[in-house]
Amino acid sequence: MSTLEIRNLHVSVETDGEGPREILRGVDLTVRKGETHAIMGPNGSGKSTLSYSIAGHPKYKVTEGTITLDGVDVLAMSVDARARAGIFLAMQYPVEVPGVSVSNFLRTSATAVRGEAPKLRLWVKEVKETMGVLEMDQAFAERSVNEGFSGGEKKRHEILQMMLLKPKIAILDETDSGLDVDALRLVSGGINAVRETGETGTLLITHYTRILRYVRPEFVHVMAGGRIVDEGGPELAATLEDSGYDKYVKIGEAA
Repeated sequence: MSTLEIRNLHVSVETDGEGPREILRGVDLTVRKGETHAIMGPNGSGKSTLSYSIAGHPKYKVTEGTITLDGVDVLAMSVDARARAGIFLAMQYPVEVPGVSVSNFLRTSATAVRGEAPKLRLWVKEVKETMGVLEMDQAFAERSVNEGFSGGEKKRHEILQMMLLKPKIAILDETDSGLDVDALRLVSGGINAVRETGETGTLLITHYTRILRYVRPEFVHVMAGGRIVDEGGPELAATLEDSGYDKYVKIGEAA
């Protein structure tokens, strides 16, 4: 069973003229295959830092603790090795890649992850069917990656990647950010399609509860002050919608 384990994770980031600033201050988390975990919390609590640290962003320095995938040290891996090992990150702000078509990007990514190029005829069929689930125009595949995309198109492209690459662990960093209700429904449908295979553990990072009406997690974790300060089931998300994060901010400041 694929398992991502995070133990006592401390992460710092360099600040201009002020030296390193600690953002994560001892995070413990386990995500297993088939599970969906929501990470919630106020702005600045460390949610995105957690996602980028797992993926290997060079801006974030792990100063203490461990991250393992199936018992293998993730921190010893390069960024591309983490992706090939089965860690997928859907970014909050996907970057543009001018001159690289979506179709070439997807097939190159699949080749890297699968270890061999997918047979073209089968690949084209797979891509078309997956785009259909997300209600994406087939012409989308010939556009440059994220260039001129709307916010909803960027997020759907991220979920298209996830559906095709079939990662062991999918980290979705505020995938619901900036989506209207129709785009949110489509993106959530793609996430749920991957969840239903039972082969991917999902870490859903969000500030709001609205995506959790479509993607129902088994586990909810609240971050504040760089730590996980509360945990529960879906009912915790409902409580957060009613009461907000004020008490958790105070807990984080006290810690």
